Amino acid sequence: MKSRTAPSRLRIAAAASVAMAMGTVGLTALTGTASAATDDVTVQYRTSATGVTADQAEPWLKVRNTGSSTLPLSSVKVRYYFKADSAGTAYRFACSWAVKGCANITGTFGTLANPTATADRYLDIGFTAGAGTLAPGADTGDMQLRFHRADWQTLNQGDDYSFGPSQTSYADWSKVTAQVSGSTVWGTAPAGNDPTDPPTDPPTDPPAGGQSLFDDFNYTSSSDPKISANGWNVRSNSGGPGVPGATWSPENVTFASSGGNSIMNLRTSTAGTAESTKHTEVLTKATKFKNGTYAARVKFADAPLSGPDGDHLVQTFFTINDLKAPMADDYAEYDFEYLPNGGWGEPANILYTTSWETYNPDPWQAVNQHTESRQSYAGWHDLVLTIDNSSIKYYVDGQLFGTHDAAYLPERPMSINFNQWLIDLAGQTSTTARSYDEQVDYVLHVKDQVLTPAQVASKISAYRTAGTTFEDNVPSS
Repeated sequence: MKSRTAPSRLRIAAAASVAMAMGTVGLTALTGTASAATDDVTVQYRTSATGVTADQAEPWLKVRNTGSSTLPLSSVKVRYYFKADSAGTAYRFACSWAVKGCANITGTFGTLANPTATADRYLDIGFTAGAGTLAPGADTGDMQLRFHRADWQTLNQGDDYSFGPSQTSYADWSKVTAQVSGSTVWGTAPAGNDPTDPPTDPPTDPPAGGQSLFDDFNYTSSSDPKISANGWNVRSNSGGPGVPGATWSPENVTFASSGGNSIMNLRTSTAGTAESTKHTEVLTKATKFKNGTYAARVKFADAPLSGPDGDHLVQTFFTINDLKAPMADDYAEYDFEYLPNGGWGEPANILYTTSWETYNPDPWQAVNQHTESRQSYAGWHDLVLTIDNSSIKYYVDGQLFGTHDAAYLPERPMSINFNQWLIDLAGQTSTTARSYDEQVDYVLHVKDQVLTPAQVASKISAYRTAGTTFEDNVPSS
């Protein structure tokens, strides 16, 4: 995993324009409004950024409970649809003010499976448990939301499906959709894009066959000879990413039993100096993994085990190959990256998924596509990445987190990696010792097969029922 500088972390190069073509025709025919007679919520919309062009879009929303029972807001997701200004353009979400509290509102960007002339992206608005509930007839009150291009260039709202330039006061708005517990109960999506992914009641039995890597991380220590025999390398060499002068510490990779399963623990520690900083990384020695399904169960941590909090920490699960030359077009990398204390210009916790086409380390230039969610992800999470010949999809806990475009598909096989490291020592300057843990329950790769999260869970259950702790029949590339 490469090092990134804060101002440039999400900058998208002009070369990314090889991605989606932009339509210029008028509005596409609409599908029917969902469940008009049995709506549980309605969504009202207004905007204070009424211009066709603007520095940022400002979709202000209210969600009203029109059902007959109390509604937990954590079960609600509202989707706003828009057209990217150019292929590969990155966007960032913010909440200016909300009655329910901005800390209780999340914003996640994604890519539509079936782009139209007025929508190829969406912004999903969700709620944490801290947002509470809505009684029948109650609404959330103002949610003054906004999003902008990551490069802060002027954006065009004129071709955005959900944008209503005349909506300067709140009114019901069917061009946003709302889901309750995964079922669409309000609004009309752009044609062919009803927000249901994964599909309702997906098959849980994984398809037969499929050459696979599975590891339950059933080892005794980082020096257990089975680790190397099973194709893993526990990193000890110097170098990036992260704090210059830090070391990569094999002894900080340990194994234990938790909940009846074996767990790999990656510990990163520091006392505020480069010399005291120890990072951890475990990666496959082979670069033989390309299309198919990647999955891992990972426990992220928001706080250190002891000592002061606030370090700019990165906790990861990713695949990668080597950059043969600056801007080489056969480079590939696909990341889950959790920053519990921010970093790269972010002030607080954020989860990124990023698909890389290429980059230039000096001067920094990046060609990638990302999805993000600004909220805490402390605890265990099921992470799934699928790659086929048309797109890259990221799932978190069974829900689609982001879909990235064919322009970012891999040209060469990759390794599978987990690491935990500090971006810098600016987040917490104390010289008191502290350490952070990232834990991994299992990892799975199934070559050339796209599995649903439910099928991944079924396959893991089958391995464990059979008592299989390791399998690797993926051929060398």
